[in-house]
Amino acid sequence: MSERMVRQFMEMVRIDSESGNEARFMEYLLKEIVALGGAPALDGYGNLIASFPPKGSKATEPILLSCHGDTVKPGVGIEPVLGDDGIIRSKGDTILGADDKAGIAEVLEALRVASVRPPVEFAVSRQEEVGLLGVRAMDFSRITARRGFLMDNDTLDTIVIGGPTYVALDVKVTGRASHAGMDPEKGINAIRAAAKAISALPLGRIDHETTANVGVINGGLIRNGVPAECTFLAECRSGDHAKAAALAEQMTRTIRAEVEAAGAKAEIVADEKCRAVRIPEDAWAVRVAKQALKTLGIDAGAVFITGFTDASIYNNHGIEMAVVGIGAQNEHSTEECVAVADMEKAVKMLVEVFRLSAA
Repeated sequence: MSERMVRQFMEMVRIDSESGNEARFMEYLLKEIVALGGAPALDGYGNLIASFPPKGSKATEPILLSCHGDTVKPGVGIEPVLGDDGIIRSKGDTILGADDKAGIAEVLEALRVASVRPPVEFAVSRQEEVGLLGVRAMDFSRITARRGFLMDNDTLDTIVIGGPTYVALDVKVTGRASHAGMDPEKGINAIRAAAKAISALPLGRIDHETTANVGVINGGLIRNGVPAECTFLAECRSGDHAKAAALAEQMTRTIRAEVEAAGAKAEIVADEKCRAVRIPEDAWAVRVAKQALKTLGIDAGAVFITGFTDASIYNNHGIEMAVVGIGAQNEHSTEECVAVADMEKAVKMLVEVFRLSAA
């Protein structure tokens, strides 16, 4: 099992699929799923949705498995290396892509080796890493399952049962250009106005379930010019939707007031990318995942995270989804890696999930 799965995983990570460039990888998956007896299709956004018939079971209720097909940067020209320690890494100048191609490889292998399973639907989204864009645009009319599992947690001993409301704030500050040496008083420095706004924002950890951040700022063209434009990207999130909404409104008001006080103008676009959701610790998906992991000697606990995953959108659409582990470590860095032993455990977990769901 492991040699075939490792071989396929390495084949998959060699296919470039940074967010927005997933088409070739999705075409690869279409062929692989057909070869496994599945019926796949791409929706209008390019997400892949497939169905598999039951095997050795009379169960009629399908379960949904989901992963995302995109990777973060730097993810072009990935060259995976399997070490003597049983850990797969990249050569070091790119990420590995275990997030989330390890999950995809594990799902495909479980579908191959399981002797029994219920009807299975498998969804692979695009552009997860840049704001859940794929799952937000997914054609949910193609999905009939009402419960399932997202393969996108790192550790196998935790099951994610919820995530926050997440609001992205894209800000454009417009001032007035002038020569920095000859006529600085004629200009309105957009960078300075943006800096005043950012310094006035509540940032970092606000409380145990609420955070805010400014992660990107860009502005100016030349050293000796008063910059007419500056942009920055901010965010806030909370496990309490009302808190996140109120914080986003507070940040918007503060940015606008500080920018205008500096004589500049602010254009602010607020985008609620997902809404806070928490499934019960005794939900079916959580109970089944815990039971399956227990057969591997893993006593998994349920956790709520302030990161966000595709599961938030599925749960917002009424599909009960728990997030389970794939074994990836150090995601979003060139130190990313995954142990073959953990991938094998994830496959065994899925096979047991199939058995429990097929009864």
